[in-house]
Amino acid sequence: MSVLDCFSAVTREWFTTAFAAPTAAQEGAWSSIARGEDTLVVAPTGSGKTLAAFLWAIDRLAAERMRDGGDPPPEGRPAAPRTCRVVYVSPLKALAVDVERNLRAPLAGIRQTALRLGLPAPDISVAIRSGDTTAEDRRRFAARPADILITTPESLYLILTSRAREALRGVETVIVDEVHAIAATKRGAHLALTLERLDALLPAPAQRIGLSATVRPVGEVAAFLGGARPAVVVQPPAEKSIELDVVVPVEDMTELAPPAPGADGVPPEHRRSIWPHVERHLLDLIEAHRSTIVFANSRRLSERLCTRLNELAEERRAGDGGPLGTETDGPGADGLAADPARNGRPRGAGGAPGGAPAEIMAQAGVAAGAPREVARAHHGSVSKEERSQIEEALKAGRLPAVVATSSLELGIDMGAVDLVACVEAPPSVASCVQRIGRAGHRVGAVSRGVIFPKYRGDLIQTAVVAERVRAGLIEEIRYPRNPLDVLAQQIVAMTALDEWKVDELEAVIRRAAPYATLPRTALEAVLDMLAGRYPSEEFAELRPRIVWDRVTGTVRARPGAQRLAVTSGGTIPDRGLFGVYLAGEKGSRVGELDEEMVYESRPGDVFVLGATSWRIEEITADRVLVSPAPGQPGKLPFWHGDAPGRPAELGRAIGAFLRELSGAEPRAAHERLRAAGLDEYAARNLLAYLAEQREATGYVPDDRTIVVERFRDELGDWRVVIHSPYGTRIHAPWALAIGRRLRERYGIDAQAIHADDGIVLRIPDTTDDPLTDLALFDPDEIERIVTEELGGSALFAARFRECAGRALLLPRRLPGRRTPLWQQRQRAAHLLAVASRYPSFPVVLETVRECLQDVFDMPGLVALLRDVAARRVRIVEVETAQASPFAASLLLRYVGAFMYEGDAPLAERRAQALALDSALLAELLGQADLRELLDPEVVAETERELARLDRPLRDAEDLADLLRSHGPLLAEDVAVRGGDPGWLAELERQRRAIRVRVAGREQWAAAEDAWRLRDALGVPLPPGVPREFLEPPDHGGPDTPAARPDPLGDLVARHARTRGPFSAGTAAARFGVGVAVIEDALRRLAAAGRVVSGEFRPGGRGAEWCDAGVLRMLRRRSLARLRKEVEPVQPEVLAAFLPAWHGIAPVPGDGAEAGRPAIGATGTGPAYRPGGSWRDRAMDALVDAIERLQGAAVPASALETLILPARVPGYSPDLLDELTASGEVIWAGQGSLPGGDGWVALYFADTAPLLLPRPLEITMTPLHERIIEVLSGGGALFFRELSDRVGAAMLRDLADPGTAASAGSPGAAPPGGASSAQAPPGRTSPAARAGAGHPGAAPDDAALAAALWDLVWAGRVTGDTLAPLRAVLGTGRPAHRPRTARRRRPMLPTRSGPPTVSGRWWLVPAPAEDETRRAQAQAEALLNRHGVLTRGGITAERPPGGFSAIYQVLRAYEESGRCRRGYFVEGLGAAQFALPGAVDRMRAMVHRPDASASAHPVAGPSEWPVTGAPPSGAPGTGPARTAPQAVVLAAADPANPYGAALPWPEGPADAAHRPGRKAGALVVLVDGRLALYLERGGKSLLSFGSEDDLAPAARALAATVRMGALEKLTVERANGAPITASPIAAVLEEAGFHPTPRGLRIRA
Repeated sequence: MSVLDCFSAVTREWFTTAFAAPTAAQEGAWSSIARGEDTLVVAPTGSGKTLAAFLWAIDRLAAERMRDGGDPPPEGRPAAPRTCRVVYVSPLKALAVDVERNLRAPLAGIRQTALRLGLPAPDISVAIRSGDTTAEDRRRFAARPADILITTPESLYLILTSRAREALRGVETVIVDEVHAIAATKRGAHLALTLERLDALLPAPAQRIGLSATVRPVGEVAAFLGGARPAVVVQPPAEKSIELDVVVPVEDMTELAPPAPGADGVPPEHRRSIWPHVERHLLDLIEAHRSTIVFANSRRLSERLCTRLNELAEERRAGDGGPLGTETDGPGADGLAADPARNGRPRGAGGAPGGAPAEIMAQAGVAAGAPREVARAHHGSVSKEERSQIEEALKAGRLPAVVATSSLELGIDMGAVDLVACVEAPPSVASCVQRIGRAGHRVGAVSRGVIFPKYRGDLIQTAVVAERVRAGLIEEIRYPRNPLDVLAQQIVAMTALDEWKVDELEAVIRRAAPYATLPRTALEAVLDMLAGRYPSEEFAELRPRIVWDRVTGTVRARPGAQRLAVTSGGTIPDRGLFGVYLAGEKGSRVGELDEEMVYESRPGDVFVLGATSWRIEEITADRVLVSPAPGQPGKLPFWHGDAPGRPAELGRAIGAFLRELSGAEPRAAHERLRAAGLDEYAARNLLAYLAEQREATGYVPDDRTIVVERFRDELGDWRVVIHSPYGTRIHAPWALAIGRRLRERYGIDAQAIHADDGIVLRIPDTTDDPLTDLALFDPDEIERIVTEELGGSALFAARFRECAGRALLLPRRLPGRRTPLWQQRQRAAHLLAVASRYPSFPVVLETVRECLQDVFDMPGLVALLRDVAARRVRIVEVETAQASPFAASLLLRYVGAFMYEGDAPLAERRAQALALDSALLAELLGQADLRELLDPEVVAETERELARLDRPLRDAEDLADLLRSHGPLLAEDVAVRGGDPGWLAELERQRRAIRVRVAGREQWAAAEDAWRLRDALGVPLPPGVPREFLEPPDHGGPDTPAARPDPLGDLVARHARTRGPFSAGTAAARFGVGVAVIEDALRRLAAAGRVVSGEFRPGGRGAEWCDAGVLRMLRRRSLARLRKEVEPVQPEVLAAFLPAWHGIAPVPGDGAEAGRPAIGATGTGPAYRPGGSWRDRAMDALVDAIERLQGAAVPASALETLILPARVPGYSPDLLDELTASGEVIWAGQGSLPGGDGWVALYFADTAPLLLPRPLEITMTPLHERIIEVLSGGGALFFRELSDRVGAAMLRDLADPGTAASAGSPGAAPPGGASSAQAPPGRTSPAARAGAGHPGAAPDDAALAAALWDLVWAGRVTGDTLAPLRAVLGTGRPAHRPRTARRRRPMLPTRSGPPTVSGRWWLVPAPAEDETRRAQAQAEALLNRHGVLTRGGITAERPPGGFSAIYQVLRAYEESGRCRRGYFVEGLGAAQFALPGAVDRMRAMVHRPDASASAHPVAGPSEWPVTGAPPSGAPGTGPARTAPQAVVLAAADPANPYGAALPWPEGPADAAHRPGRKAGALVVLVDGRLALYLERGGKSLLSFGSEDDLAPAARALAATVRMGALEKLTVERANGAPITASPIAAVLEEAGFHPTPRGLRIRA
């Protein structure tokens, strides 16, 4: 009897007409299905599995329809109710669409056959339900179900969680395709529960049919499919034939050919790459076959390959003579590096002939689309519509090739594919079988494939995979056991529509195979979590989702549970990807991009997606709007994700392969490789790779030998590489344990990166210990060690976030819109902080289980360590001079693994590493006066919101939430919130609320608070309280005070969370206990950081308490309200404010400068009379100016000519010398400049260690080292004394050459902590150039002075006076040359030494090591200097730690009330901070044109004139003036905001140079607007702004020269043209400049 006899005549007739005979898989499947058994069909691709699964159900449907009359009844006649009969579940949406299309043939054939036989034509309908189904189609299916539903696991779950489930009450058959793809994941556990829910809905369980081509062991998958019912396995002998080759297109993968002719200008080491050879060979294969699929292991690689193939094809069509377009086997351009000679310009876009832009392979490389495509990219980030077009084009022959990722691995019909190519080794044998099976997709056809390894290390896995594919040895899979996060989600979904008995719920759940062994305690723990047993007031999403009546044993959902289960259901984690849509069109999705890729992009950028160029038009919060950009070069997008690790079984096979190959004779090894499919080049490269490894280390790692290799890296630190083939699942937990050992035994926090081929450690060279036995662990202890380390790992944080999302504890706030990853991480961290106090919390347990069982292979690691202990596996340690070949392959992936290891990007981890000590910072800032900071209205509004008075109670469920978050409550508390007190009695009847007496009054509390009220307040409990509510949730862990339950602390903490600042007396009155008892509880909470004590409420009195979170909210809202009150000013106002903030008066341009003393003068007028009041005031002003300037590097030549005289009226150099000689002020160099000039900064002695930067590195000679050695003894020395001591030290060196050689050697550390690091090329000091460092020679004065000044400019040595600095400036050509600095004859040296080294010298204080204190001091100095501080202002000064370190301090300043944050200046971003008085003063300048001439910022207008003239003549004291106010500043003056806080304005188009904060340059500001910019010496001048500003600017410039700030100015060019041809010449001449042959000149 034929198996076809089981079918109806119509079906049998159609099948025999369409096919010659059923396949073995079909015969076995139909025999089992006809008996009504659940069936797992395991057969190769193309064996007719899908038709075998469908045809039996279709036949039954057709026979039933023909009995009922065939076609549906005509309109007007009611039809019998119909339900869905067959459900087909596909793991991929694309596969579902493919199956729907393939079903059309049998349905149409059976219908036509019935008509031909004179029978009624059966009408069988088919519907698709997936994430792409429209709302209208979903409603249509619910109203009139189709006979066959094609869906995905997630969509089936959604149907069963909605009213549409009624359409499934007639399901008889469930088909699960590609069952192996989901069985081993949590998605499979989710589907298993969904299928059991479906069976619970049906009168009889549906028959299940599973389909798979690659599965092992079949018993595991059969058990997963059948659940409580055993499934029959149908697995006929495989007849599939696979031809697989491994191709290496170069003879030696380490010696690639040099660049081809025409590749000039590119270093050969940057051009050598295997990629051009692979790409050319791939294109040859594509051209030789009709239809090709190329598989890549990443989306980025698929995009890159696709683009390069198109570009190469275009080059060949165009007859390009380049290396990639000819038959010559030249490597061409490097596929991994940019070709600067071609500048990234494609052909056809104005570029010169040559390499195409896809060769550029940086973080976001560039590519250009070819006019005609030979390949298209196909992956999950390409839109569904485009993927469908690509598939159709390949099937129709219009597209020669597709470059895909795993998106095409599963059973999608791609037509008659001739060849499959894989670039790099497939991740597993099963994946390789699936990929190669895409070719020859017909019964009996041969599947042909080729693999291209990327590098020599990739050859090993490629060879093993090829061998095992031929033998059919795919990896075993195992479905997860008892995943609690999936269980929590399904329980919410099950109870959303029905009320369940807990026993019935357990029975349904345990029928699913993954939950067959689920303990009752685990189920109850999940129910506890969903019922709100854990404190939801600390994390809102822990609030109850279900109601569990423990007395009746029933479970039902709370309002909102269904919406939660539908909008946040599923198991695929949210990666925060941005959707890409066409701009201006609705629903036209292009694809998706990684979050970090989008963050690095800007509107106007062009990127490639699916081999098409797109221009970014707009980036919104959840999508990227694009427009097509055909032919435009675009950058290649990147996606970051977790790559699956090598299966342990494959790792063991690789180890055995290496052992057998290493022990074999060369000829036998070569023959084995050729038999495995490796071509000649591949076999030779692999054997050479193993031989080089054996030569380098003496061993080749294998399954019985683990090699621990040590070598030093380029920084001198140790790199330890543990070579092991066992794969990531074993190496990851092993690396955790090794990291712990290094930390505990050696105190080293090493970087441990695991990979498939081993573990890489970078260990600082801080110990002489050889660091042995790093990898040896007790097998019985390893699991405990890994479990303890797991909680603090990035892996645990990432997996916890995903598990919490699946358990519906991190629901999507706005369904349909993306949630940023940073926001997901933040919410998950908050939840983990709460959940970590309860080790029995189900999601914490599930995360640990997932990491230990699903991510790690702990049994494999334990077995490996047992083998090591039993000496079945040996560990050998070797030390090499450099990385071995195996280690070099591992290190190639080290950087990438470090950048995105775990869950946090590199930027986040760096920020954490640079985080400041918050406790120390709070101590430095002191207690803030929050009564002045907090806004009374904000406090009142927030208290109303916290007390839940801002919105009325809606129903009893709302009241239940209020009791949990605010209780216990009085009945009138319910009424005042708009609720019905009768709801309290209803909740009491449901055993969800209890009636108690607290503080002598009857109140109501949540049943979960029963144990707290009893243990904390001694409240008698009513009878009938469930036992679970009489004991606290299990905290677990050690029995310590911190771990023990604190019932009173819980009640007081809840009291604090639900109100603003309060006194201990109010809490004591509420709970009816003594104040001392409440204060003791509050102190415990304060020690845990949960509450804070202080004076908070505006207008309050006495000490108060406040919840820490509430206080942060009050601060944040008060500050936000304060920010809104500030109206931003224009940037020009900031430019006018900043000089005024520094006390710089406008330069008078009307002749008033005649009565002003010359800058730098040393006259004896009344302003300089010793002991006179003017001198005292000048000294006070100088101290104020130094307070503003300390730490700011300025040109030394400008310090006493432009900077200090502008701030200190009547400035005299002896004022500054008096401060430096007394030790109150320190001056330090920060780098030298040409002409004897340099950068210097002033510091107060007490704050100098906190503000001083690290000394600069210079070329250290023995003379430099002797100077530092002598000065390191302490005290200050005159030059002659210093010379004597240095000479004596060098004579000692001459007497003891060994000491001299040691001291002068580059590796000797100089005394006093000076660095001996060499300066960069070109940074040789004058002393070194003069040869003044011979260890046996006593230095002369010139050499010693030169060496001393080297150390001064490096910031290592300083003096007690600035006289030597003035002498150096007077003998050179400094950047700013005042009138008093004219060159004169050199002064002869005196007995005390040359004038350039007069005074005493000592070492600059060492910078403080505490980064927190340094950042706090830097932030305070910057605020004092700028008044209004912007990001640009901070960045321009380059503080240690950069903007991020200062920003953290400024935020703390804002919270403490020491500064304000707001949008003070337009266009400068939101990160603006200001001193309270500075904002008001800056805003006042908007309405006062003369405000820049106002009084000194410290003294009042009536106290201190800023011009040095008598007080009555001081500007700004009379009526407001309207004349423009001009200020002349050095370009590097901190009072100049341009180039720092403000960008330089756009200059004249003809000007060849641009302005900058350069030494010697000047700027002239007119009412804050930049009017003039002069280069050093004034030779070139740039003008900005309106012509009205030129005249006052020119007059101010001339006045500055006349006052002696500059010796002369000679303007030769203006705005890029000769000054004589510029209209500016007339303005300058009117201001006092005189024509000369060289230009316009003015002298002092």
